[in-house]
Order: sequence, then C-alpha cells, then structure tokens
Amino acid sequence: MPVTAFISAISRRARLRGLNIWQKESDIGIVRILKYLAALWTAVAVYSIFSLFFGAMGLSAQEQLLAERERLWTNQKNLALINNELENTTNSLLYDQDAIAVHARRLGYGHDDERFIRIVGLGGIKNPNTAAGQAFFAATPDYIPDIIIKIIAICAGLTVFALLFIIDLLRSHDLD
Repeated sequence: MPVTAFISAISRRARLRGLNIWQKESDIGIVRILKYLAALWTAVAVYSIFSLFFGAMGLSAQEQLLAERERLWTNQKNLALINNELENTTNSLLYDQDAIAVHARRLGYGHDDERFIRIVGLGGIKNPNTAAGQAFFAATPDYIPDIIIKIIAICAGLTVFALLFIIDLLRSHDLD
C-alpha cells in the first residue's frame, strides 16, 4: 500500500500546482474527436423530438385522432337517435291501425273515406321522408413522414459537425 499512497500524494501535489502528470498527448486528440459526437447526438435528439411531436404516432397525430373520434362519436349518437325514431315508426306501423292510415295518406295512398288493412309478408315501401344519417369515414391524420424527419435530423447533425469543424480550424489557425 505504500506505493499507491506515494502515487496519490504525487498526483495531489501536481493537481495543486495545476499540472496533470497523467494526461497524455493522445488524450487531447481523443477529447477533440469526442466533441464531434455532439453532432451525432444532435441528430438523434432532433429525430426524437420531431418523431415525438410530428411523427406518424406523435402527439400531433394523436390529437387529430382524438378529434376524429369525437366527431365519429357524435355521428354515432345522431345515428342512434335516427334508429330510435325508425324503430318507433316501425312499431307504430305494426301495431296501430291509425298510424297505418296516416302513413299511407302521407305517402299518397288512399282517401279519407277508405279503410286500410295490414298485409303481412310483403316488402316494405321506402319512405322518401326518412333520413338515414350521414356516412362518415375516419380521416388519416396529417404527419411528417419518417424519411423527412430523418433528412431533417441528418441535416441538423451535419450542421453541428460543420460548425465544430470550423471552430477547430479557426482555433488551430490561431494557435499557429
């Protein structure tokens, strides 16, 4: 243990004097190279952020899908109301003689002095006054395609790389 205590005492004294006796010349080159990893991390960060907010499964697409779901739920409620109205009309035509007479006269059949009977088994007459509702189709959300996000991320990474390279060139010219 006395050897490790001696080495740590020497390195403590060197640090107090502002010297780093353990740093090699190649370490400075490694540090210079490692800072270029910032360009790679910039590209990764830009890709992640754009994908999170504007990608196919990002927050923007999710908001659009939630709005579309609300629109479809509203349409489904309207269709349920129309269905209830049609069921009530069907039930009244099945069981109420007066409703049959009113409905037939509304369609243009019969006069006031005629009586109506219900015949079972014939096809139904289409009522032109009955609304069937609207057909809605789910819209696809707008988003930035993945290839565009990758191109933006690569451009951002290359920009950071170019800036760091230019800064290194300017520092090396200043030192010379």
